Amino acid sequence: MKKKLIRITTAPGSLSTLLKGQLKFMGDHYEVIGISSSDGNLLKQVGEKEKIKVVPVEMTRKITPFRDLLATWKLYRILKREKPFIVHTHTPKAGTLGMLAAYLARVPHRLHTIAGLPLLEATGNKRWLLDTVEKLTYRCATKIYPNSFGLKDIIVHNKYTTTIKLKVIGNGSSNGIDTNHFDPSLYEQTEKEKLRKTLGIEQSDFVYIFVGRLVSDKGINELIEAFKRIASEFENTKLLLVGYYEKDLDPLLPKTESFINNSNQVISVGLQSDVRPFFAISNCLVFPSYREGFPNVVMQAGAMGLKSIATDINGCNEIIIDGANGTLIPPKDVKSLYQSMKQYRNLGQTNKNVAKVCRELIEKRYDQEFIWNSILKEYRSFEI
Repeated sequence: MKKKLIRITTAPGSLSTLLKGQLKFMGDHYEVIGISSSDGNLLKQVGEKEKIKVVPVEMTRKITPFRDLLATWKLYRILKREKPFIVHTHTPKAGTLGMLAAYLARVPHRLHTIAGLPLLEATGNKRWLLDTVEKLTYRCATKIYPNSFGLKDIIVHNKYTTTIKLKVIGNGSSNGIDTNHFDPSLYEQTEKEKLRKTLGIEQSDFVYIFVGRLVSDKGINELIEAFKRIASEFENTKLLLVGYYEKDLDPLLPKTESFINNSNQVISVGLQSDVRPFFAISNCLVFPSYREGFPNVVMQAGAMGLKSIATDINGCNEIIIDGANGTLIPPKDVKSLYQSMKQYRNLGQTNKNVAKVCRELIEKRYDQEFIWNSILKEYRSFEI
């Protein structure tokens, strides 16, 4: 009889994207249950796609004490009923509520993956509260998995937990990357030309791409400021934005949003279920985020043969080897961002040798099956 493994995320989108394929893989070895907020039919779809049982528990991403207590109670009751061998949580709120519930339910192995620390941008009383909650999460867990070595250093520096609880699996990343899926050879030239034409991108245009949430923490305000200068100097230049706004949690400056909406050199296509075609028609990823755990987008771009201009922060500076598969710049630095974007624009289209190097650096270090088997090996170690 298989032991039970419960994976918990705040929103089902994290189960479907952050852990895509991994849940189905683990289902060959454990009885897997996924818990997340319902969000319409999305959670049910995750269950069908990953071939696992799913259970809805409403959780919010904001600080909502009453709703958080209610969610913790519901999680506790589920865990007492299911009696899992392992509870493994992802995302901040699910980590806190899930680890507390698992501790109270006496689950033997309580694991939490850290894929970023939003609290690092907080200040004052809010920072104190978030620090306290973070320490509570780690205290309730039996093992903490930062998904990058830089993130592990930050956790140690902030004294959130003892080093004995911390471990980076493999070379980092929560799920690795499927390089058979993210492969530029899947897209014929005629397909790429058709998509460019649909989006109003000329064949002679140089295309910068950003993929992710259109929020301040991702450096979108700085990106737009830098691109304004690029756009004024180079006519045949486009900025392709693939992602959605979170105006209630982290809004952009009004002038930033206005430029996005009104510039004929910015193309915003919203959230996309498949980002590969957009990488395929682009020349360079620009990713000026303030904080990350281990950004999938940078790995995806590399697998698609693109260099990246990314901030010198944990995660990014482990994926990017400066000068080989991209350029690292200081966060919140418009001048450095502009200079790097201009340098890439002057170099023009990416040649095949550069694209090959970018792809090989991802294949060698972050292959998805390697990550999955490394996590499985970690799970198996608890059975000894």
